[in-house]
Amino acid sequence: MAKVVIFDSGVGGLSIFSELVRLMPEASVVYASDNAAYPYGDKSERYLKTRVKACLDTLVQYHQPDMVVVACNTASTVVLPVLRAHFSIPVVGVVPAIKTAAQVTNNGVIGLLATPGTVTRVYTDDLIIRFAKHCDVIKVGSRVLVDLAEAKLRSQTVDLSRLKQELLPFEQAPVRPDTIVLGCTHFPLLLSELQQISPSIRWVDSGSAIARRVRTLLEQQKKLKPEHAGIYQAMFTANTTSVTQLKPYLFQLGFSALSILPIDEAFTVFSEPMAINAVTVS
Repeated sequence: MAKVVIFDSGVGGLSIFSELVRLMPEASVVYASDNAAYPYGDKSERYLKTRVKACLDTLVQYHQPDMVVVACNTASTVVLPVLRAHFSIPVVGVVPAIKTAAQVTNNGVIGLLATPGTVTRVYTDDLIIRFAKHCDVIKVGSRVLVDLAEAKLRSQTVDLSRLKQELLPFEQAPVRPDTIVLGCTHFPLLLSELQQISPSIRWVDSGSAIARRVRTLLEQQKKLKPEHAGIYQAMFTANTTSVTQLKPYLFQLGFSALSILPIDEAFTVFSEPMAINAVTVS
C-alpha cells in the first residue's frame, strides 16, 4: 500500500491532504505538523533548512514512506533542493501557482497572496519572470490569514473584517487583479470566506496539481493498490491546546490516530511518539 508523508508547520497542508485523498483514497497518509516551530513564515532560511531536514529525517525513518510532500510554500521555496539531494524517495514541493494564474487571467493583472517570507523570496521572483512576465503582478504578504485559517479549523469564527483588510492592496490597485494566487497552503482553507468578500475574483491554488503529481509518481512506482483503503494518521511535534481543539476537524477528515513526536529546538527527538486520545472511527 502506498504511504505518503505530508509535512507542514501548521494545518495549511490539510488543504493538500484533502485533494490527495479525494484523488487517491487508496493511499495511506501521515500528516505531520511541526507545530513546535510554527509558523515557518517568519523563520530564517538557515533555520528552515536545518529544522525541516531534521524533522523529515525522523519521520522518514519512523514511517518508511514512499514519498514526502512538503505542503508549505515557505519551506518549499527554501528547502526542496536540500531534501531532494538527501532522500532517496521522491520529495514533492508546493510553490505558488503563478503559471496557472498567468494563463487564465483576462485583464493581465494577477495577485499573489502569500506569507511575507514567500512574497519576498528570490524563488518567487523567478517564477514571476519565467511564467508571468507579460502580466502585472501585485504581491501581498499576510501573516493574518495564516492565523485565521488555523483558528477556523479549531471551530472559531473567521473575522471577515480582518480578512477584508488584508485584501485592500488588491482592491486599491490602479487595475484590480481578476485572478489571485493563494500562495500559502493555509489560504485555500479560507476559500469560502474569500469568495464571499470578493466573488468576482478567480482564486487559484496548487492543491489539485500537487495531488495529480503525487498520483503520477506513485503509479510509476506501482505502489497504488485500488483494493485497499488508505489509513490516515496525524502527528505533531508539540502537544498543545490547539492540537486538542483540532481533533474534531481531523475526525471529520477521516484520521484514525493522533500522536506527538516531540522534536526540541536542538532538532533532537527526545521520546518515542506518544498517542494522544486516538480518534475512533465508527
